Amino acid sequence: MDALKQTVMANLAAFPRLALQRPDLRPAAVTVLISPVDGAPTFALTRRALTMRRGAGNYALPGGNLDAGESPEDGALRETWEELGVALPAHAALGRLDDFVTLGGHMVTPVVAWSDAPLTLKPDPTEVHDAWLIPLEHLDHPQSPRAEAHPDGGEPILRMFANGQWINPPTAAFLYQFREVALHGRWTRVAGVGQPPWTAR
Repeated sequence: MDALKQTVMANLAAFPRLALQRPDLRPAAVTVLISPVDGAPTFALTRRALTMRRGAGNYALPGGNLDAGESPEDGALRETWEELGVALPAHAALGRLDDFVTLGGHMVTPVVAWSDAPLTLKPDPTEVHDAWLIPLEHLDHPQSPRAEAHPDGGEPILRMFANGQWINPPTAAFLYQFREVALHGRWTRVAGVGQPPWTAR
């Protein structure tokens, strides 16, 4: 785990991330949360509560809108606490991936966070239907990302395999870039990834 952590930190530090200036969009952050289970690295994945007004039942990373004046790191860690009951110190945040514009009008900053200690997830049922710690090796599924034609003729929709499911963008885009950049040191952009039209609702 320690060698992997050093690799992730070095790759994120070297990555020339895209930082957007989009005051017309709502700022948000998500957490790519890495922690050990039986000595092997995992990432946290949630399914949003089925009663939510937007995105009900979607697979997602812990995250949400930023409060006024809040940094992406602070917001990502706050949302991780609120959604999963996992409290992390500020130094758990290792770095950021590219800012990403969603069809729903958000500018999302993915923050990579690391816990050296095993975690117990305690999902808030008002926000999270279920949550899992998924083996990190699942991100290297041989068919991921799987490209599918966009129903409106736009850029192909890239899906990532996790928890026995094909996960849609934007979550799939965050996981794909995390895999390529943080794990493998391949500078990969995801701004052009197609997003299913229903994610705008």
